[in-house]
Amino acid sequence: MTHASRPTLGVGMVGYAFMGRAHSQAWRNTAAFFDLPCTPAMVALAGRSHEQVTAAAERLGWASAETDWRELIRRDDVHVVDICTPGDTHAEIAIAALDAGKHVLCEKPLANTLSEATAMAEAAERAAANGVRAMVGFNYRRVPALALARSLVLDGRLGTIRHVRAQYLQDWIVDPDFPLVWRLEADKAGSGALGDIGAHIIDAAQYVTGDRLVGVSALLETFIKERPIAETSAGLDATVDGDDRRGRVTVDDAALFSGRMSGGALASFEATRFATGRKNVLRLEINGSAGSLAFDLESMNELSFYDHTEDPGTAGFRRILVTEPSHPYAGAWWPPGHVLGYEHTFTHEVKDFVEAIASGTDPEPSFADGLQVQRVLSAVTHSAAHHGAWTAVEGAGDAAHAPSSTATTG
Repeated sequence: MTHASRPTLGVGMVGYAFMGRAHSQAWRNTAAFFDLPCTPAMVALAGRSHEQVTAAAERLGWASAETDWRELIRRDDVHVVDICTPGDTHAEIAIAALDAGKHVLCEKPLANTLSEATAMAEAAERAAANGVRAMVGFNYRRVPALALARSLVLDGRLGTIRHVRAQYLQDWIVDPDFPLVWRLEADKAGSGALGDIGAHIIDAAQYVTGDRLVGVSALLETFIKERPIAETSAGLDATVDGDDRRGRVTVDDAALFSGRMSGGALASFEATRFATGRKNVLRLEINGSAGSLAFDLESMNELSFYDHTEDPGTAGFRRILVTEPSHPYAGAWWPPGHVLGYEHTFTHEVKDFVEAIASGTDPEPSFADGLQVQRVLSAVTHSAAHHGAWTAVEGAGDAAHAPSSTATTG
């Protein structure tokens, strides 16, 4: 079937800043590299300012612009709604779109609150009964090296998983005079490092291991309590208004928590935007009875793997360059050794979502998966508010209740 004869999937996107640009590139390029069952059409882009959204639509490749996301949803030529806005608007837009019969791709974290995420998952379940699909955008699942790591774990190459260590380290707000952007305001962002980047490592750890976090003990910290009022912001950059006004930071700057996985493994997680010198470090290390693996996003085309079944005299961590045609997603791109980048994860995300829509299957991660991550975020917040008290993750069942009875307490 030629591209011209394939059905068209009309896409409408809400939001056009950092994530909007990344998603736009994915919608533009996916069909050029993957043999899709239908052809995405970038129908309309929605934003509040007519001047700005019109300019963004032209720059990013969208055919038209809307200043009200409700009008976007009403359009008959829009079949998919892609939500790239701050978290305070996710629930309202997603639920309205799903109830209108539109497929939905929503950026992470799913919502700002557990109640909103629950309502979104319920809306997705209702919509699925009518063939409407919903997916949450944990794009790091689409890094070929992490997808390979998951395959190694599921194939039993690591044996019984005993330890999970996850970090997401950034430094973009180390300067105390960096402006008070929306990511630092709870009413817009929900939480700080915890939800913005901590959600990524929670999902990545659960995705690779196939297990879920069932309980946590946590600390949250806000190092800089007030910041200059922002005049403009875009992505992770901002300017101040120059009149020395300051506003209160209402989210966490760093999150640190331990936990237990459903398979029994011990886990540790750290998410901070105050790791001076670290720009975008997402590290994941998993230790099992038969082997270990380690990943770092700043070397995203590589996976370190240790096979404990090999001769100890020659065994050691080996570097796997994850660019072979047999590796997940890599065969659609360049020759071996020609590396991929951050933007490719969104292309892979769109590819998987389009294929799920066309085949009538449930995409992953689903809104139910996004809800489960939100439950972990909620448990972390509750634990930190109660001096690190062990807190079960909602819905985790009996496995959540306790650190092991063989542990000692002081």
